[in-house]
Amino acid sequence: MSSTTLERTTSGTEAASYLRHALASRVGEFIALRRDIHQHPELGFAEHRTAALVAQRLGDWGYTVSTGLGGTGVVGTLKRGTGTKSMGLRADMDALPIDEAAGREWKSRNAGVMHACGHDGHTATLLAAAREIAEHAQFDGTLNLIFQPAEEGGGGAVRMMEDGLFEKHPCDAVFALHNAPGVPEGVLAFRAGAAMASSDNVSIVVRGRGGHGALPHRASDPVVAAAAIVMALQTVVSRNVDPLHTAVVTVGAIHGGQANNVIPQEVRLELSVRALDAQVRATLKQRIHEVAQLQAQSYGAQAEIDWRDGYCVLVNHAEHTRFAADVATRLFGAARVMRDAPPITASEDFAFMLEKVPGCYFFIGNGAEGTPGGCMVHNPAYDFNDALIEPGAAMWRALVEEFLKK
Repeated sequence: MSSTTLERTTSGTEAASYLRHALASRVGEFIALRRDIHQHPELGFAEHRTAALVAQRLGDWGYTVSTGLGGTGVVGTLKRGTGTKSMGLRADMDALPIDEAAGREWKSRNAGVMHACGHDGHTATLLAAAREIAEHAQFDGTLNLIFQPAEEGGGGAVRMMEDGLFEKHPCDAVFALHNAPGVPEGVLAFRAGAAMASSDNVSIVVRGRGGHGALPHRASDPVVAAAAIVMALQTVVSRNVDPLHTAVVTVGAIHGGQANNVIPQEVRLELSVRALDAQVRATLKQRIHEVAQLQAQSYGAQAEIDWRDGYCVLVNHAEHTRFAADVATRLFGAARVMRDAPPITASEDFAFMLEKVPGCYFFIGNGAEGTPGGCMVHNPAYDFNDALIEPGAAMWRALVEEFLKK
């Protein structure tokens, strides 16, 4: 009996048990693989070792392998039957420039680089699914497994698409998952519509006229002007954005001056700007420019704004989100599925793939707060929860068999 048939004729608990039994005999292999990748983290567009490992495994399991998309991206393609439908499953591979704090056996061996966001686990989970699908899954159509570089700010998704990802590997739908610290272990969380925020980076250079700290009237103080800008920027969210919408303007860095009796020539501000709506994003851009320039002028200074568009709002397609949540419910039971999870203001470049191909980005709980898996991502003490590899791989297989069902 195929697992697809089983899902339709048994409870979600029994279906999950069936798929997990198929994965149980080899999950240790993929835990070891995940920890090996964790020990050898690589920054965006430098995932050479990881990409080679992924390509080797996929080739061994019978996938047609394409390499070099977006620099270090890998795609494994498996076609069965005569079906014309196709789909993509995506995992990210890059690490972060963080010194790992925890003293685990599999701690990073690359100083200043660690897998602090769980991309090692995402890669290992999709590889576990890849083998399970190649050896046991029944489907009719084309499956593309997309291993993406440089999600952490590098825009690896865009680079892969610029290299012809969806022209060379057409997909009727794409899906991706991310671990979620703070969510109970193994709980799957979905949200249709805007699920993750846009993220833009802004530099504001405030230029004045330097002088002696004892004679401020002979200078135009950019420090005071910059301080006024910082405070005024907070009103952009509180007074220019609908209170029922989400917006974030964070001034994360201020640089200016070296001595207490010297008024500097300039001060630099670095901002992170986020929104869950394209129109709100546009409003933030307009008002930040206006506030910075006019505040600076009111203090006799000038402000230059360098706005760098980052990731767009991640918008899940309603039909595909409902489909994925239905698959998860049949597989694990309704108690382990959140169908209307709250949006988050972190960003993700899978958003660009969803602009081109419909699909869904969802989360799997890494562990509740207060547990080891509850440590937030981008933290030196974070680690991916290896217990997620089994359910994550089972979800991927079930999604493939249902979307590409015979």
